[in-house]
Amino acid sequence: MENKDILDEELSTDIQQPDNLTAGAMPAEDNELTTEEAVTVNGGEPEDVVEESSAQEAVVDSASRELAELKDKYLRLYADFENYRRRTAKEKLDLISNANEGLLQALIPVVDDFERAMQSLDNTDDVTALKEGVSLIYTKLYKTLEGKGLKPMTAKGAQFDADLHESVTQFPAPSDDLKGKVIDEIEKGYYLNDKVIRFAKVIVGA
Repeated sequence: MENKDILDEELSTDIQQPDNLTAGAMPAEDNELTTEEAVTVNGGEPEDVVEESSAQEAVVDSASRELAELKDKYLRLYADFENYRRRTAKEKLDLISNANEGLLQALIPVVDDFERAMQSLDNTDDVTALKEGVSLIYTKLYKTLEGKGLKPMTAKGAQFDADLHESVTQFPAPSDDLKGKVIDEIEKGYYLNDKVIRFAKVIVGA
């Protein structure tokens, strides 16, 4: 009886499965892969990744086209500016070269009058006529220059102004009210359109 009981116990032990075989097994639901993992394992890409990549490519293409358009506009503007700069530089040089053209054209008739007056010096002894002719030429010259913006400066009797006058010397003032004022004018000053182009040389009362 004892041998039979021992044999039954050994058979029962062999039939039972060890615990370590069942303990390490994973549940069925843990072995299931997600869609993204399955696609990656199979060598593909998930749909949302493909859509995102397509959207990025569209943005890059749009940016490239916009950059090309801006570059083209820049090149056109640069070319237009260069043409404008060259044209204005040429016009400026022409203006400087011909700045006195109008004045010289206006003075030519005065030169003609002087030439006729000089020719008449040898053919007449009438001093009065010569003086009258010179006076007429002077008046014509003065009016021509005045028409071009030239104006004489009135300095005598005015308060000395270093922006308008150049003091040559100082003399004792004839009266107290002339101290610091111009008592005599040696050389007349001139304006050109209200801009001083020659200072008046004056004597100032001390």
